[in-house]
Amino acid sequence: LYGGVGRRERTERARQALEDVGLGDRLTFFPTQLSGGQKQRVAIARAMVGKPKLLLADEPTGALDTASGKQIMELFRELNKQGVTIVMITHEPEIAAYADRTLYIRDGQLSEGGGGR
Repeated sequence: LYGGVGRRERTERARQALEDVGLGDRLTFFPTQLSGGQKQRVAIARAMVGKPKLLLADEPTGALDTASGKQIMELFRELNKQGVTIVMITHEPEIAAYADRTLYIRDGQLSEGGGGR
């Protein structure tokens, strides 16, 4: 609405974003009808609707099972190829492995490449 996007396009963007996160079949569901992992994916879809240049993701796969987490990371990879910069915070090494660049914070110090592990 604030971006000057008409109702029809907003609806289409929302539908496409839900498809992208694997929730196209939940378009008419209320939040109380969704699992925690589905709510997490809705939050990611909501962030994508505005077509951001920068996406900040704090533990984006934290509430998801392995398959859903992989789906979200593949979606992030595709968004990145389309020019979206994604800054992601995670404690999971297998999720961090999707990143092109990894920074670590250890004992309050920022380092690249492992933080002296």
